[in-house]
Amino acid sequence: MHNETEKIFFCEKLKEFASQLGDFITVDDNWTIRGFIDIFKNVYTISSDTKVISKILELHLFPYFLKFAENIGYKIELAEYQNWYPDLTFIRKDNSDLKFAVDLKTTYRDETHPDFCNGFTLGSHGTYFTDRTSTKNIQYPYNQYSGHFCLGIIYSRSIIDKYEETKIYTADEVTQIPAVIHDFIFFAEEKWKIASDKGGSGNTANIGSIRNISDILSGNGVFAKAGEEHFDNYWINFGKLEIIEKTGKVKKLSSFKEYLEYRGLSADLYNKTSKRKEG
Repeated sequence: MHNETEKIFFCEKLKEFASQLGDFITVDDNWTIRGFIDIFKNVYTISSDTKVISKILELHLFPYFLKFAENIGYKIELAEYQNWYPDLTFIRKDNSDLKFAVDLKTTYRDETHPDFCNGFTLGSHGTYFTDRTSTKNIQYPYNQYSGHFCLGIIYSRSIIDKYEETKIYTADEVTQIPAVIHDFIFFAEEKWKIASDKGGSGNTANIGSIRNISDILSGNGVFAKAGEEHFDNYWINFGKLEIIEKTGKVKKLSSFKEYLEYRGLSADLYNKTSKRKEG
């Protein structure tokens, strides 16, 4: 069931919630999580590995998501399996046909270009995306969701001596443990608005995000001018549709510019996003 009024309401509330997350999990813009504790009250520091940080952030935030959902009249279903989409399914309590997909995404700033981040994936453009009634690797069929959102966290990685990463502290010393990440930005946006026209992770069928932080925060992705319908059509055909280059060579569709030209659409629909300047 698609309800534009409810989608606008949910989007506004999710953005408001994202703007408050720093109050819950940071002090002086440093992450309050500093390590793991065992039954002997030994505290082991957190690795700077991005996968470890991402998972702990998800666990840290989940109780606040539950409270947020309750406050706006929704319940949350977690993805049944680890690799399923989305991370969180929000279902309206008084109308279970109203569902919103929310994926939690974390990434870090580029140390040499701090206006940019490392980027993240925005879900698959595989079976469940191309067949909107499919139940493969998705909690509910794609077309049952009234909106698809990303709640993202961008952070800076701290420079920590390797010795500190292996040191064991006592519970009383927890405030002495350096935070592995700091300088947070929290945001929420519809995923098509922050999408690029490139894949997000090697050979897997994932949609990539744009990387300029100001573009991400303003929803200024490659498809921002074209709209969600062209985003859907492009990614459904990505790597499948064959086009003929001016040289006569046949190739697979791999850019939104190529898609617009193939469809005979205005090149003005391509939204130019900020690029890194090297050197």
